[in-house]
Amino acid sequence: MVDTTIGHGGHSLLFGGTLGPAGVIVGLDVDIKSIRRARSRLKGLDCNVILVCANFSQIIEEVHKQTIEKVDFILADLGLCSAQLSDVEIGLSFQIDMPLDMRIDKRLKATAADIVNKADEKSLANLIYKFGQDRASRRIARFIVRQRQSEPITTTCQLATIICRAVGRPGKKRIHPATRTFQALRIAVNNELDNLEKLLGSAVSLLRAKGRVAIISYHSLEDRLVKNNFKQNEKENIYRIITKKPIVPSDDEIARNQRARSSKLRIAERL
Repeated sequence: MVDTTIGHGGHSLLFGGTLGPAGVIVGLDVDIKSIRRARSRLKGLDCNVILVCANFSQIIEEVHKQTIEKVDFILADLGLCSAQLSDVEIGLSFQIDMPLDMRIDKRLKATAADIVNKADEKSLANLIYKFGQDRASRRIARFIVRQRQSEPITTTCQLATIICRAVGRPGKKRIHPATRTFQALRIAVNNELDNLEKLLGSAVSLLRAKGRVAIISYHSLEDRLVKNNFKQNEKENIYRIITKKPIVPSDDEIARNQRARSSKLRIAERL
């Protein structure tokens, strides 16, 4: 199996417990800290565990490097882990002040601060609307451009404060006004949707017959890509969709883990 988002190894620990010495898990992640944590967590498994610091868009190249031609299972959990959200070096959260970076893969060059401080107002508004689906994107972009004229925007709290000035303070029953803009910047910085499309395209050629691909998404942009890819491949008699409707968390699971509330799991099988 290929765990394309190995994280801290939670999913692979569960699956790896069912594999014997002949089983192989290839784990990918762009976050080197996650690779280190996963290595420690999975060291007791009987199966062979191969961990690689790479983006899942490179899944074919990385799997073939291990002299593996076809695989039985591909898993991608597109969510962020708590450690990444609280990591000051990554700079994803506005709950505490962090440098405005957002690069989960530090090999990438452009940061969120680069986009916020250099993109023209129209491009910034389009980005916030396209990737954040925020109807106030133009107003937010206008406030950002106005503010950066007096000083660079370099921290997460600084940006969140500007957004609150543009659209109002957070209320008790709605998400924080900066949430969608932060999502948009994170997607743009890490090329998330392009990389997901590459993963979905690669899965078709990498899976052997009866092999399965499972994707856990957390917002409609991701889920739409997965749903449409699975439907198109089913139409072309390449996949059989296992989950006619996505599997969503129960109320009990959401009570235990609030971050799971928006997750959707879709599974397809290679014919």
